[in-house]
Amino acid sequence: MSRWLADETPPRVGVSACLLGREVRHDGGHKRDSFLVDVLGPHVEWVPVCPEVELGMGVPRPPIRIEERAGELRLLEPRSGADQTRAMTRFAARRVRELERLGLCGYVLKKDSPSCGLERVPVWRANGRATRTGRGLFAAALLERMPALPVEEEGRLADPAVRVSFVARIFAYRRLRALFGGRWTLGELAEFHSAHEPLLLAHDEAEAGALGRLVARARTYARAELRARYIARFMNTLARGLHCSRP
Repeated sequence: MSRWLADETPPRVGVSACLLGREVRHDGGHKRDSFLVDVLGPHVEWVPVCPEVELGMGVPRPPIRIEERAGELRLLEPRSGADQTRAMTRFAARRVRELERLGLCGYVLKKDSPSCGLERVPVWRANGRATRTGRGLFAAALLERMPALPVEEEGRLADPAVRVSFVARIFAYRRLRALFGGRWTLGELAEFHSAHEPLLLAHDEAEAGALGRLVARARTYARAELRARYIARFMNTLARGLHCSRP
């Protein structure tokens, strides 16, 4: 059996801890998601994270939000004015490095969260109005550090097509990690690509063709560059065609 097919351990997937039913929200509540816990949960190993609790903000705690101040985005407690931007930025950089070492194969974030929201997080302006143009500080650090990682919000996973795509990308990413995790040969890469070509074609024929040409010219690239190019293009291709675009 090919090395990238041999691993049968559940893939590790990061998740906002409140989505598993943990009472870590600012008001002491949770946002348990039945699909994540009851349907997907038996097939993955969850790695729960609550940036605000792990930062030491406690439960319960004052709510925080993203505000625009003097042209900069700040993470603030609106009641007290306390600024958590620097502390959260430092924490997020450190925590994301730790998560990277765990070999995550996916991540589910809490929508609208000023720390974990993936997109359309409210940004409050000086006029007292909010625009949905933000991204949580922890989520931003996660995507910057691991751009190929399959990431979704729990709200989008209510769409069956998004669910199917996300789960497929989790397991595809695990197979990629298994392929490139140790010594690998160009023959193994060609075998991997051939096995996944129908899946790639189903998402985007043009991108699948470009990946095929990359594999055909594999000997013209340095190995590190070839690996990086293939992973990025492979995962981007799987994110196409099923309403799974990322800003």
